[in-house]
Amino acid sequence: MPLFAMHDPWLQPFAEVISHRLNHAARKEAELTGKSQSLKDFALGHLFFGLHHTRDGWLFREWAPNATAVFLTGTFNNWQKEDPRYALERISSEGIWEIKLEPGSLHHGDLFKLIMHWVGGSGERIPAWCRRVVQDEKTKIFNAQVWEPSEPYKWRYPDFIVPSDPPLIYEAHIGMATEEHKVGSFNEFRQNILPRVIRGGYNTLQLMAIQEHPYYGSFGYHVSSLFAASSRFGTPEDLKALIDEAHGAGIAVIMDLVHSHAVKNETEGLGRFDGTPFQYFHEGLRREHVAWDSLCYNYGKNEVLHLLLSNCAFWLGEYYFDGFRMDGITSMLYLDHGLSKNFTSLDMYFDGNSDEDAIVYLMLANQLVHEIRSDAITIAEDMSGMPGLATPQKEGGYGFNYRLAMGVPDFWIKLIKEFPDEKWNVNSMYYELTNRRADERAIGYCESHDQALVGDQ
Repeated sequence: MPLFAMHDPWLQPFAEVISHRLNHAARKEAELTGKSQSLKDFALGHLFFGLHHTRDGWLFREWAPNATAVFLTGTFNNWQKEDPRYALERISSEGIWEIKLEPGSLHHGDLFKLIMHWVGGSGERIPAWCRRVVQDEKTKIFNAQVWEPSEPYKWRYPDFIVPSDPPLIYEAHIGMATEEHKVGSFNEFRQNILPRVIRGGYNTLQLMAIQEHPYYGSFGYHVSSLFAASSRFGTPEDLKALIDEAHGAGIAVIMDLVHSHAVKNETEGLGRFDGTPFQYFHEGLRREHVAWDSLCYNYGKNEVLHLLLSNCAFWLGEYYFDGFRMDGITSMLYLDHGLSKNFTSLDMYFDGNSDEDAIVYLMLANQLVHEIRSDAITIAEDMSGMPGLATPQKEGGYGFNYRLAMGVPDFWIKLIKEFPDEKWNVNSMYYELTNRRADERAIGYCESHDQALVGDQ
C-alpha cells in the first residue's frame, strides 16, 4: 500500500486504486524508456524534431503520420508552396519527415511554414516543435522564424540553485506589467518591475503567458506553439536576460506551463496538423473542452507524452526556468474535467471518473522535472483536492512540490467585496488557511490572476 494511504485511514479503502495508478505509471515509464534509458534521455524530442543548424547545413524533422507530402516554404523561396527543392522525405513508417539543406539555404530571421498535404486536402502549418513564432503587424499572420543569432546568449548565473526557503511568489504577466497603453516587454519588465520584486522580498517570480498563443486576450492559456516564447514580449535573448538577472538577485523563476489543453486553431496550432483531428488530441466527444473552447490532449499516446515531456525538459534546459506552475490540473484529472463538482467525498477521486492516462503523465512529468533539476519547483493548479497530488513520489504520491490553495484568494476577495472589516470571522479565516492535508504542502496567494482578471479587477 502507498505510504501516504497507509498514514490516512480514510484512504485505505482506495489503496487498490492508488496502487493501480502507481503501477500504471511504472509500466508506462518502462515502455517509454526501455532498459537502457532514463526518462531524461527519452524527453529529448526538441533535439530531434524541428529546425536545427548543423555543421553540414540545416536539418528539419516533423512527425505527421497522415501526411502524403510535406514542403517547407518561406522568405527563402518567395513562399513557393510546392517547391521540389524544399520537399521533405518520409523516413519512417511512423510518419517522421525530414529535409537536409545546404549551408546558406536559411538565414537568421527568415520566415517559414510547412505546406502539409493529406488525402483530400492540404494546409499551411506552423511546425509543432518550432522555437520562434512571429506575427506580421499588418496582416496579423503568424509564421515560424529561423532564430540563429550570431552570438548565443551567455548566461551569467548558469548554476543558480532555488532558495531552500518556502517560495514567496510574485505572479506576473509580462504584457500587462506596464502602466502604458501597450503590451509590455521582457526588457521593460527586467528594468522596471524586477527591482520592485526584489525590494518586496520575494524569492520566486512566476511568469504567465510565456508559450506562444494567437489570441492575446486568452492571457496565454490557449497555447499554439509549445516551444516558442511569445514574441509579443521580445526575443528569446530578452527572456533569458530577465531570468538571468532574477537569478543574480537570488530569485527563482517559474512559468505557467499549459499542458492541460491547446488552442483549436489549425493554421497556428496543432488542431488538425496532419489533416486528422486526432494526431495529438482525443477523438469524438473528448476532443473539445466543453468549457474552454479548446482541444484536449490524448495522454494515452506515446507521441503526445514525448511532445509534452520534451517540452518540460526544453524550458528547463534552454531558458533555465526553475520549475512550473502547471495549469488546469483539475481539468486533466477527471474525464468530466471536474466541472460542476464540489468534491465533498473521497469516493469522487476514485470512482472511475479519473483520466488515468493524464494522471500517469503528471507523475512522469514530475519525475522528469526533478530528475533534471532536483531543486526545481512544481505547483499543481488543482481545485479538487485530489489526495496525493503534492505528496512525494517515494511515498506513492504524484510528486508535485506544492498544490495551489485556490480557495484562499477566492475567500479573500469575497471578504473584501461583501463584508465590512468588523464582520470578518476569524474562525472562518483560520479554517480557510489550514484545511489542508497534513502530508501535502500548499501555496496560497492573497490575489492571483483570477481575481485580477475575472470580474473582480
